[in-house]
Amino acid sequence: MAENTFSDELLEFFKALADPNRLKIVGLLAQKSYSVEQLAALLGVGESTVSHHLAKLAEVGLVAARAEGYYSIYSLQADALAAKARRLLSKGDLPRLADTVDLDAFDRKVLANFTDPDGRIRAFPAQEAKYLVLLRYVAKVFEPGVLYSEKQVSEVLARFNEDTARLRRSLVDYSFMAREGGGGAYWRLEKQPA
Repeated sequence: MAENTFSDELLEFFKALADPNRLKIVGLLAQKSYSVEQLAALLGVGESTVSHHLAKLAEVGLVAARAEGYYSIYSLQADALAAKARRLLSKGDLPRLADTVDLDAFDRKVLANFTDPDGRIRAFPAQEAKYLVLLRYVAKVFEPGVLYSEKQVSEVLARFNEDTARLRRSLVDYSFMAREGGGGAYWRLEKQPA
């Protein structure tokens, strides 16, 4: 299924249910089948309004009609509703809804606000999420699998900000880097925090 088709189908499903009277119809039909006339009387609305709502619910496969004499009797397609909800709201598929979102936009905004044109950190944000963006940015200059002395780490960090002790400590505290005890070697961790 194409990305747009999935999100379009999900939108149609929610639109079909995004009306108080439609939700009441689903609730009534979950108990038993009704005609348009009966539903109109129960809801206190016109038959044309009920027909409109039933058509919207039928478009997404939630209700079906069967002929009974001169009337169409509507019933909830409970199995279809459950299957559709399970399929459309599956934990594995929901992340696809954000496929077109630029996940780096927040990081770029933070870097633009807290670094100068040369890439130096002008100020440290108080908000932890923004501070983590700066730490991710700094950690990228260290090669995974390479051991660095404290002096080497400080020299690299000095290119970003004069408070190298704060940066060094934060890189370790937030698990971007690790170090041997007693001021030994530092190294960048393979798995970086999100």
